[in-house]
Order: sequence, then C-alpha cells, then structure tokens
Amino acid sequence: MSYLMILTILMVSCSNDSTDFDDDDMNLSEIQYTELPVRPGPRIETTQGVPHVQIGVELVHDVHEEMVRRIYSIPGLEDRRSVIGSWRGMWLSDSLTIVAKDAVIDGREYAHIHHDGSLHIFLEPERAVEAVEAKWAIHHPFALQNQEGWDGFVMLYTPQSFEELAVTMQLIVDGYNYVTGQNLKIDR
Repeated sequence: MSYLMILTILMVSCSNDSTDFDDDDMNLSEIQYTELPVRPGPRIETTQGVPHVQIGVELVHDVHEEMVRRIYSIPGLEDRRSVIGSWRGMWLSDSLTIVAKDAVIDGREYAHIHHDGSLHIFLEPERAVEAVEAKWAIHHPFALQNQEGWDGFVMLYTPQSFEELAVTMQLIVDGYNYVTGQNLKIDR
C-alpha cells in the first residue's frame, strides 16, 4: 500500500473524531495550577546555607508514612538513594521523558526526602514563588543566589497533618508534571 493511500485512509477515518482535547493533550504551559491556600502558622525556620534543613520540626509518623506511600505510587517514580547525603531520592524511571532538563539534581533525581519529612524539589519557577508566598516552601540557598540550574528549587516543609499532606502532594505532583511534561492530576 502506498504512503499516499495510507494517509488518505487515516484522514477519512479520523474526520469524524471529536475536536475536544483531553487534559492529557494539554501543553504544560496551559496547565492551570490549583490555587494554594496559605499554610497556617508561622513560616518554618531553616538554615541559611548548605546543608539546607529545617530547624525544630518533628516528623508526624502516620502523615510521613502516607506521604511516602503516595509519592512512590506516582507512575514512573523510583525510590532510590539520593545523590546528596543519605536521603531518599525521587528518581524518574527511564520510561519518562525529562522535558525540563535543568530541573534535575543529578542523573534522573528531581527531588529527595529528608529524614525530618521535608523535601527538596524542583517546581516550575513561578509555582515555586507561589509555594513560598503561601508558606508551603522556602527557596533553596542556591536558588536565592541565582546559581545557574537551580531556579525553582525549593524545600517543601514537613507536612504536620493529613490536610497539609494534601497540599504537599499537590506540589509534588506539580513538580513531577513540570519536569516530565505530564499532566497527572491527584484527588485531594
């Protein structure tokens, strides 16, 4: 069968298809992020340099275990040791395309979870600003110093309740979508 004939068959067979686009077909720049509520309470104190860690925050074990379960149920995320320290890395499997190539720490690691439940993650830079303004995150010192390749890198604070976990997970999925070009949605 000739190329022209195959093309004609495809055009005719698809001519009655709907022109509505599914969310999965949406360009990442067209994604509307969920509005972030302002995190209650004061901003969490962190160190100013590297290592960049929270000060005086306790892990809530049930919330943390649920966060880890949800994180590693995201399609294509692998639980591997971080390239930085002894933290738990969030690695993108080889089956995923990385579209924001500057938004990985090293290799295919785009985020990691600290022992206290906080995590460093790449977000789309404007979304990172929103997360900081709503008190869910703080810019990493390298991002504040405008070091090349660290734009949008933030620390998400340790969720202290399941309500906070819902927002934290939304931001984690936002970061995943930014880095991979996916349009994964989560139920809150």
